[in-house]
Amino acid sequence: MSRFKTFMESALSEARIAALAGEVPVGAVLVSPSGEIVARAANQTRQLNDPTAHAEILVIREACRALKRERLNGFDLYVTLEPCPMCAAAISFARIERLYYGASDPKSGAIEQGARLFTHPQTHHKPEIYPGIAEAESACLLREFFQPKRA
Repeated sequence: MSRFKTFMESALSEARIAALAGEVPVGAVLVSPSGEIVARAANQTRQLNDPTAHAEILVIREACRALKRERLNGFDLYVTLEPCPMCAAAISFARIERLYYGASDPKSGAIEQGARLFTHPQTHHKPEIYPGIAEAESACLLREFFQPKRA
């Protein structure tokens, strides 16, 4: 169980970086089958003026570029928030083995909420899914980020 905490802590660190930059605090890390972090990212949609620059997309891109391959079979993705439909599709296309995420996203999530992408028969690859890893910390970061904006 300490492995989950270790990698989710790295994702939480990325989420904190996003918050400090004025981005929605979501962070992700991609872990190789040998247990090494091969890519890490924070949301950067505002910084890059790119609506696809979600943490999940950025780590998938970075890992594929560094490893010179389009598939990430056997890799684990740790992300602080339930992935949206775009990110869930990218996770499937990349053939990521396991998805660990923190907070559920009732508004934009696509795993247990909304589209539930991995339940569709058209989805070619379905990762193992482990929700609720460091859920309280992930949710707290999001609440602290959005609270002043809603006041």
